[in-house]
Amino acid sequence: MRIPILKLNNYLLISIQTEIDDKTAIQFQEDLLNKIHQSGASGVVIDLTSVEIIDSFIAKVLGDVVTMSDLMGAKVVLTGIQPAVAMTLIDLGIHLKNVPTALDLEQGLIKLYQELGE
Repeated sequence: MRIPILKLNNYLLISIQTEIDDKTAIQFQEDLLNKIHQSGASGVVIDLTSVEIIDSFIAKVLGDVVTMSDLMGAKVVLTGIQPAVAMTLIDLGIHLKNVPTALDLEQGLIKLYQELGE
């Protein structure tokens, strides 16, 4: 299964609508990095509203996706983080200190505009 990545102007929007397994997470990482490279996107919003739990591998991949996107020049905003996901990230030492967050996709886009000064 692939996670859809939508392009809106110079941004990429991802809404993860299901729990993801390790294979899907790795495929998502590759797909997103390729899409950033191909499109020249300056920002990415990843909506996690439908993700209720994550394991340590998925948490690591998520942290890596944020770091890799940043290295490629795309600012990431995470939206819709559920309490259990937030607790898992912190428990695993994945703090994402400099990653902006928002409650939902709409607020995430607003936050991304602010972060990029647009």
